[in-house]
Amino acid sequence: MIEIIPAILSRDYEDLKNKIALVRGFVPVVQVDICDGKYEKNFTWPFGNSGFDAHFQKILNEEEGMPFWEDVDFELDLMVSDAVENFDIYSKLGPRRIVFHLGAIGNLEEFKHFLEGMDNYIRDVIEIGIAVVPDENLEKVSPLINNVDFIQCMGIDKIGFQGQDFDKRVLGQIEKLRKDFPDLVISVDGGVSFDTAPALISAGASRLVIGSAIFNIDDIIGTIEEFRKL
Repeated sequence: MIEIIPAILSRDYEDLKNKIALVRGFVPVVQVDICDGKYEKNFTWPFGNSGFDAHFQKILNEEEGMPFWEDVDFELDLMVSDAVENFDIYSKLGPRRIVFHLGAIGNLEEFKHFLEGMDNYIRDVIEIGIAVVPDENLEKVSPLINNVDFIQCMGIDKIGFQGQDFDKRVLGQIEKLRKDFPDLVISVDGGVSFDTAPALISAGASRLVIGSAIFNIDDIIGTIEEFRKL
């Protein structure tokens, strides 16, 4: 069965909490999209015009946890300019997975050294993924495959925003990755719908990360179940 991961892009903590509440108990993992307004123009929780959200500070200080952390694991999609530099900060949110965006990393050789030097305990508890946009040269990814747990192919060109048009080039990316790395876990994020999901699965996708096609529907749980049946 394909893994379905609801994607949450929230302006503030309350919106994040409310969306997680809608799927808690029905999915083991949700993806939290984090945008700093620098790497991409959009910004989401915990970033804001006045700095970090107060709940974020409390989580870092271990005064509270992520919403419903007892019931759901978190996949952090770091669409930020400081993912490597502030990895220790983001890891304090207690994620099960963290996604780095290739376009925000900078020097790939330095990033490879960063992954290789990561603490063994961290690697045991946090899965590491790399996100690539539809026009990304996959040759850049190949040297990193042995240092990551999965690749996230973006089904849209303009990241950091939900409801974008599907970019069919992602199908070719998935097919190539599946051919070159048969055992690789491949996630797809962006543009996933009932119209596009069958082709993504046929191309070789392992996980579907879905935002608007889940949260813009009245029957959220029923929609998740229908995606799982594909």
